[in-house]
Amino acid sequence: MIRFRQVSKRFQRTLVLDGIDLDIDRGDRVALVGSNGAGKTTLIRCLLGEYQCRGDVSVNGLDPRRQRTEVLGSAGFVPQISPPLRMPVGQLIQFAAGVSDSDPARMFRIAERLGLDARMIRHRPFNKLSGGQKQKLLISVALGRDCDLLVLDEPAANLDPEARHAFFGLLAERQAHVAMLISSHRLDEVAALVNRVVELDRGRIVLNDHVADQIDMNSLLDCCLTLTRADSAFAETVREWGFEDAAEGLVWRGQVAGPDRLRFLGVLSRYAALLQGIQLQESLAENRETVHARLV
Repeated sequence: MIRFRQVSKRFQRTLVLDGIDLDIDRGDRVALVGSNGAGKTTLIRCLLGEYQCRGDVSVNGLDPRRQRTEVLGSAGFVPQISPPLRMPVGQLIQFAAGVSDSDPARMFRIAERLGLDARMIRHRPFNKLSGGQKQKLLISVALGRDCDLLVLDEPAANLDPEARHAFFGLLAERQAHVAMLISSHRLDEVAALVNRVVELDRGRIVLNDHVADQIDMNSLLDCCLTLTRADSAFAETVREWGFEDAAEGLVWRGQVAGPDRLRFLGVLSRYAALLQGIQLQESLAENRETVHARLV
């Protein structure tokens, strides 16, 4: 479906992509990872026809530069940095639906699932929205169209935990029918969403491998955290994840989306000296698999 053949891109004297060979097929959910400056965003822009490059790039046999309208019509894209659009929200959705021959009502419904009432803010300019609102709207536009390709650049960076869980569920509904390219500089942010990992370093692919694909993207984990002492900074952090105080700051309970488990554990690692115990177990009654870590 997607083919890169000896793709190179240079900006003045700097070689940003160096002979990229890569195939991505329908059903592939690829984590494109690497440090800042590794070439991830440049590769995405070559794929979407924004940049000229050496070598060959094709999407369903189409050239993204010469047949850009057709390629973009079959792709959903969530950029890392929101565009500075002054267009009102309602007009933006109508425009996005029109150019992709999609139903704008579907985009409004997806926004609602993400926790954004786009109809209530339909007259508000896009550039006046908060970072989270912009991200939810861009995801709604991308997932609200019928497409063969989803390109997501740090897609959940500005989402609250509830919206992230809804986002994972939306991806699960599409995973068998599209190719996904999910870019991030941290693998733990996207590891549970993907079945392949492609790592770039200085414009070259240094890892291209399939990974275990066993996590239900709709899953929720019940979580109980036990502390050695109460801490205000910890309390503020876990409240952002929807946790509640169950014992005067010493025990916290909440839920974590299954695909977010690595990201959540990464957050908890900052407070390792405070943690006495962590309990994570699947919320579904028919699958009570338990992971229990006791820290001394």
